[in-house]
Amino acid sequence: MTGLEANLAIFRGEDPGRVLFQPRFNFWHIVNKKRGTMPPHLADIGYIELHDYCHASVRYSGGSLRHSVAGVETEREWLDDKRLRITTHTPVGTLTELMHYDAWNQSSFNTEFRIKTVDDLKILEWMLAHETWGWDDEAFQRSQAEVAGRGAPQFYYRRSPLQGLFIEHMGFEATIMLMHDEPKAVEHYLAAAAEADEALYDVLCACPVEILNFGENIDAHMDPPTLWRQYLAPYYTKRLDQLHAAGKKAHIHIDGAMKPLLNEIRNVPFDGVEAATPLPQGDVTLEQIKDALGDMVLLDGIPAIYFMPTFDEDTLIECVKRIVDLFYPRLVLGISDEIPPDGDIERVRLVGELVKDLV
Repeated sequence: MTGLEANLAIFRGEDPGRVLFQPRFNFWHIVNKKRGTMPPHLADIGYIELHDYCHASVRYSGGSLRHSVAGVETEREWLDDKRLRITTHTPVGTLTELMHYDAWNQSSFNTEFRIKTVDDLKILEWMLAHETWGWDDEAFQRSQAEVAGRGAPQFYYRRSPLQGLFIEHMGFEATIMLMHDEPKAVEHYLAAAAEADEALYDVLCACPVEILNFGENIDAHMDPPTLWRQYLAPYYTKRLDQLHAAGKKAHIHIDGAMKPLLNEIRNVPFDGVEAATPLPQGDVTLEQIKDALGDMVLLDGIPAIYFMPTFDEDTLIECVKRIVDLFYPRLVLGISDEIPPDGDIERVRLVGELVKDLV
């Protein structure tokens, strides 16, 4: 089977006949290229070709959603080499946020969120009411030609309404405070955001991609069982029903603390969980993850720290064997979450070689 065929077989409940190894190392590749620290024998290797070197499948490709908001103008101003101010002008008001980038300008975090008041929330509601979603099939076909069967197309997209407030628009603490101080305003926004997502899911259900990712970045410390049950699970269940009716499969990205949610996960009809991280990096054992997921697909599972020199290779090898024993064939083996920039790419290749003989 090709990587694409094996990938689809796993999510269709079939035995792929081999362990599909699908680590994500885009950040590793970009950072080491930028800082000139690529291993000499890989100095000129491309991102796709690096998968071949590591005997690996490609996880993400084919994300060809197109999104626009009518009547909006956006200004971007670099205050220095790391800080970017983004100002969004709409007919009903202006939103401003400040992003701080890492040393390689690859990842960023908000030092100022664009939603600070109830009035700002109303501006965001207006934007949601005036957005349009579409699909670029030419871009999709180009991406699949590049991946060339190394993995099934799949991608992540906009977070659910509450998780979007926590991570992108307002920040966790400010959102929780506003939920307490202005509950009606927050509930109104969440309902409006959910309604706006109907157009997004119409496009997702019609697109040619079979496997989709809820890129939620769930952390049980931010998303405890109370919030999960009240806000997240009902939203996920509705969207999964839509996707399943359209013949899609979907997994959710849980890359933070997981233990408080172990009894909640199977109450939502996800087909898989991505980036669940076991001890010693996460807060759960592999056995606890297996009990929580049941017949769901595990994507990833190897702690990223096992690719650092702190741990010996035997520890990595034993972990890989245990994951395969527990989860195969409901397994897309990978790194939880990604190999760090200082991680050893030869250990990634070692895993790719190892799994050839495990089933």
